[in-house]
Amino acid sequence: MKFDFKPRAMLAIRHLRYQRLWIAVGVVLILLVAITSVISIPAPLKVFMLKDKVVHTLAYAGLMGWFSQIYRHDLTRLLLAIGLVLMGVGIEYLQGMTTSRHFDVMDMVANTSGVVLAWALAYTWVGSLLMRLEGFFFRRVQRSGT
Repeated sequence: MKFDFKPRAMLAIRHLRYQRLWIAVGVVLILLVAITSVISIPAPLKVFMLKDKVVHTLAYAGLMGWFSQIYRHDLTRLLLAIGLVLMGVGIEYLQGMTTSRHFDVMDMVANTSGVVLAWALAYTWVGSLLMRLEGFFFRRVQRSGT
């Protein structure tokens, strides 16, 4: 497998029809992870946080997985991975500054693990799920319109 780290066409999204929608959803997901990472968690929701590291891993895998499907260029994916790892580290430092959350190096490890996992999966059939979903949906819309 050859990787393309040349800076040309880094932001090309020719394989998706609803590019702006998918990017907007991704931005909302980033905001959701960032906001829920620094706010105080209500007591009833803490039941779901019993497996805190799993939640961290899945959240960051979800972010990386989402954007890896939008941006398929290898250099772009590498920069996304670095950016998401830095986001996870930065949020942990922010949590250390709040009274309701705490700094945890293992959360950083879980965040990074999620990013790396999704980055690797992006090079398998999993990396084309959004494109397949879009193709399936578009064919359905075309059939119902005729």
